[in-house]
Amino acid sequence: QVQLVESGGGLVQAGGSLRLSCAASGRTFSNFDMGWFRQAPGKEREFVAAISWSGTGTYYADSVKGRATISRDNAKNTVYLQMISMKREDTAVYYCAAKARSGSIFPSSSYNYWGQGTQVTVSS
Repeated sequence: QVQLVESGGGLVQAGGSLRLSCAASGRTFSNFDMGWFRQAPGKEREFVAAISWSGTGTYYADSVKGRATISRDNAKNTVYLQMISMKREDTAVYYCAAKARSGSIFPSSSYNYWGQGTQVTVSS
């Protein structure tokens, strides 16, 4: 069983940067692939980034490639999403999610555990 809590959201100026954190509880954190998703008002939840259980594989949505870096620290049971060059279209609630190592990492339906979300608002 995994519990996830996101933090680090807030108001960011366009062109700025921020780092989101996701703290996980449970001894089996390293057994899971981790992902970040986001959902803007009136829009579908979309994949942002994912990282394999070992941290050696990372994946990004086209919308954030070159601007986002996902990382994890299994010793701290924490996964991060670093974003730079923020755009207004990055405004959304960002969710951390965990899934078993096997299976596709892109569909939200693949993930077994979800955090409560953290709001990111980009202003200009």
